[in-house]
Amino acid sequence: MSLDPRVKRFLDILAASQPRRTSETSVAQRRQGLSELLAFGGPPWPMERVEDRVIPGLAGALPVRVYTPPAATDGLLPGLIYFHGGGFVAGSIDTHDPIARALAHGGQCRVVSVGYRLAPEHRFPAAIDDALAATRYLCAHAAEFGIDGARLGICGDSAGGTLVAATCQSFAREGHAPLRVQLLLCPIVDYSRTTASKREFGEGHLVELATLEHDILHYLPPGVGAADPRVSPLNGLAAGDAAPARAPLPAPTPMRTIIHTAACDPLRDEGALYAERLQSLGHDVRYRCHAGMVHLFYGLGGVIPYARTALAEIGLELQAALAAQTP
Repeated sequence: MSLDPRVKRFLDILAASQPRRTSETSVAQRRQGLSELLAFGGPPWPMERVEDRVIPGLAGALPVRVYTPPAATDGLLPGLIYFHGGGFVAGSIDTHDPIARALAHGGQCRVVSVGYRLAPEHRFPAAIDDALAATRYLCAHAAEFGIDGARLGICGDSAGGTLVAATCQSFAREGHAPLRVQLLLCPIVDYSRTTASKREFGEGHLVELATLEHDILHYLPPGVGAADPRVSPLNGLAAGDAAPARAPLPAPTPMRTIIHTAACDPLRDEGALYAERLQSLGHDVRYRCHAGMVHLFYGLGGVIPYARTALAEIGLELQAALAAQTP
């Protein structure tokens, strides 16, 4: 697999300007670095309306930002619950604002971006507890946000994909009314093992193995291992040598799963394997790997022109998945 030339030039510039090793980086520096990186998102997609609100969580109010796409009516629209990436220690509604806008614009849906608690101030399971609480609340109160509850999906990128996968597994096991779609962008679904893509792209390709190790060190409290299915949702679909799941495998639902990975991302193989496992269980899965791209490419439209093309295509997938009423 080879990098897109524009991506390689960007990575070379980035490496020259950020010589510090991830193992020596503080949480504050990790957060600042991600914020600076996402400033390369390019011009934000215009919105009809953007509104900051709060919803109840298990440990207090959770901030959310609601995005209404241009030319939207005041009636009920399809909706998407969005969880940002950042390795559970970084990222916010603000840093990932351009991605949320792109999803609302391309998907022609109202997007609710959720701000969940971060480590090390709030270690596992705070983030997944917040994700479950927020998703349950928004499903039950969709109309209050101008969303048609029968056309509601969920999306997460990177570590946000971890939260989405774990949330959907929990919903399936609880018999919760299915969401229309789960969209995973370069998701982290297995912290517990080293894949071929991690070995090949673990250094010099934006996200590094040292970054993943840095984040999980701050995220997991003593006594919780990386193989826990709530941390590594791939293990919730246990097969072969995978760690045993905590509960029976989720049964197929009408929910569609859309997974996008990047060819030069250390997380590529686990995203592909997650798609394969779900397909083997009879789920409706659409999978695509983007040639020459790195982790988080979709958020770097200011320096990677293809990112905006990819987001537009992802938006069309969302429109299709959210178009029909629940059977």
